Amino acid sequence: MKKLILIVIAALATVQLYSQDRVSLIREKLLNRDQSTVIVASHRGDWRNFPENSLEAIDNAIKMGVDIVELDVQRTKDGQLILMHDPTLDRTSTGKGKIAEVTLDSIRKLKLKNGCAIRTIHNVPTLEEALLHAKGKIMLNLDKADRYFEQVYALMKKTGTTKQIIMKGNKSAEEVKKQFGDYLNDVIYMPIVNLDTHGAEQQIETFIKDMQPVAFELLFVKDSNPLPVKLKSSLDGRALIWYNTLWDTMAGGHDDDMSLKNPDDGYGYLIDTLGARIIQTDRPQYLLDYLRSRKLHD
Repeated sequence: MKKLILIVIAALATVQLYSQDRVSLIREKLLNRDQSTVIVASHRGDWRNFPENSLEAIDNAIKMGVDIVELDVQRTKDGQLILMHDPTLDRTSTGKGKIAEVTLDSIRKLKLKNGCAIRTIHNVPTLEEALLHAKGKIMLNLDKADRYFEQVYALMKKTGTTKQIIMKGNKSAEEVKKQFGDYLNDVIYMPIVNLDTHGAEQQIETFIKDMQPVAFELLFVKDSNPLPVKLKSSLDGRALIWYNTLWDTMAGGHDDDMSLKNPDDGYGYLIDTLGARIIQTDRPQYLLDYLRSRKLHD
């Protein structure tokens, strides 16, 4: 019996070590601008099988082998941070009204809805609960969190997750440095650049000069824009390229829907022609299967 207990303890320790090593590996790929694989980000967790922004949606993404989970942060009336995309409770929970006008105690009584707007057994998590739940397992991209960054960072420090966090935004390099300062030694910041706007290329060069970000999230509506193709070579070795395949106007139509018809025209185009090495998707399992078939993901 004693021998069995020791075996179980050893196995659990191995699993925990593997999880920690996996997070370190993903972070190192980002910091090293690794071009050998494609990093997968799951939008709001695996929301097709569990409610978006739920602990269970995070868990299922981890089981798939997703590298980054994107989560949304809102603040309650009593100043508590929770996971929810909308500023109101109506769409994704059994509650009503603005989150900023409801206390956490009241939100604790609610249930989350699934993608078909059906009530589930799942609860609304706090950001602290999500950080502890994901600790050592997966990188987290916190959306809308810059509005409360001091409070968010305090929770990161408390939970020991500062090196698991990715922040993104469309502020200038000067604004980012002013807002985040020394926090950037731990937290990874990725600028969002709309390639259809005037001066987009210069904006990227300014960021590289001033901040040397590990990656850029790039947006463009149509393939008639020549800049996405140009940036594949100009950013090579300097920064990774992140594209979103959530809907057609984010990456020239090469989205999840196009990829369902032909993944080479969707995901493959972004990878091969535009140099994407991070893709955020609403269909993480489908993307992972495609990448694994091309030996671009474990």
